[in-house]
Amino acid sequence: MPFLRKPVLPALVAAVATALFLLACHGSTGSQRPGQVSSNAPNFSVKDLDGKPLELSSYNGKVVLLNFWATWCTPCRGEIPNFEQFQTQYGPQGLQIIGLSMDDSDKPVREFYQQFKMNYPVGLSTEKIAQSYGGILGLPVSFVIGRNGQIAAKYVGAAQIPVVEQEIRAQLAAK
Repeated sequence: MPFLRKPVLPALVAAVATALFLLACHGSTGSQRPGQVSSNAPNFSVKDLDGKPLELSSYNGKVVLLNFWATWCTPCRGEIPNFEQFQTQYGPQGLQIIGLSMDDSDKPVREFYQQFKMNYPVGLSTEKIAQSYGGILGLPVSFVIGRNGQIAAKYVGAAQIPVVEQEIRAQLAAK
């Protein structure tokens, strides 16, 4: 019955391709890829613009808005005043915003930080940190990290500020 082999072969190829795709997406152990919602937020350690240590683990138990940005990024520049307002408004309730700049040097970041009177810590990101968050291929990228250390939300591109604020409020309420 050679006529049965032809329909079976494409179905078999499709099944194998689907299985390989699912394995690549989800991993063989069922673990999640870095930077995905519900995964643990990877710790990092850099120096802030004052030369002090800036580590995610220092903010355990807080809700963290981690923002990857750059001084030359127009949408990033638009978000920062809102993030400053969030830090002022929700900081006393347990929010900590952290900015990780993807600029090549700290000089433009320092100038920007002073010009915009940023009220939260900022450091320079590294390629290793960017990769640990699933790769930062465009800017801005922001993560809301819950008090439990898990990524609660990820925003790629200019985030809708009311949506980000709603997620921050939800995480702050989830003591």
